[in-house]
Amino acid sequence: MAELLASREPLAPREPLAARTAWALRSWWLTAAMWTRALMSYRASFALMTFANVVITFLDFVVIILMFQHTDSLGDWDLPELGFLYGTSAFALGTANLFVGSIDALGERIRSGTLDTMLVRPAPALAQVCAERFSLRRIGRPAQAAAVLGWSLFVLDVHWTWDRVLLVPVLLLCGSLIFAAVFIAFASLQFWWGESGQLHHSFTYGGATVLQYPPTVFAKELVAGVVFGVPLAFVNWLPALRILDKPDPLGLPAAFQFASPLAAVLALSAAGLVWRAGLRAYRGAGS
Repeated sequence: MAELLASREPLAPREPLAARTAWALRSWWLTAAMWTRALMSYRASFALMTFANVVITFLDFVVIILMFQHTDSLGDWDLPELGFLYGTSAFALGTANLFVGSIDALGERIRSGTLDTMLVRPAPALAQVCAERFSLRRIGRPAQAAAVLGWSLFVLDVHWTWDRVLLVPVLLLCGSLIFAAVFIAFASLQFWWGESGQLHHSFTYGGATVLQYPPTVFAKELVAGVVFGVPLAFVNWLPALRILDKPDPLGLPAAFQFASPLAAVLALSAAGLVWRAGLRAYRGAGS
């Protein structure tokens, strides 16, 4: 029985990719809508928790503001430019966390056996895991980040060309997809290593914190690692170099500054492979 559960998705009839993607998105939407209706039964609690989320996440930017009480620049980047990095990084992380952040609890579902229940439902397991206990109050982080980003764009002295204007929405979308891929890939390691949650957080929340600061304050080895390893530099660092007209500390070709869509596609493909490999390796909770 456990082997059948673990292999349910791979044994399903192969449908066109577009149809499978549409069904996965619909399954996610239906599950998230169910949890949202339950959450909105307590509107005052929702409003207070959302407000608290906005205030708490804003404290991260307060730390940056306090830094600039003692200096005019950080790694040759001024406060509005760091506001741009902060806004894009926090928005991408917050959006990914809103839509797929529930996958954090995959290890607990494996240990408790509730993942087995999801595998027998007529819906993709990944969509169910990502939407389980969906919490709309997580919208506080991307909302607060969007406010900081809007302020930075208003005060920045940028020569806006068509490619720079286009890069802003592209990096927000692709950055969110890259973080979603990191969420899924590292959470999927819990199929083999049930206590990998802290490793997972180091690349999601820790990665977003790194991206809030300019690449010039870090060692070149770390910058290279988030370009050619876990592709977090494509979330905002590389596009920001083009938008803000900053020199590249690695001296990479200019094409890298426009490669966020390609990085997002590759990251999502890799995350999908890790998820499917973990699902095949899963043999049930034994209960």
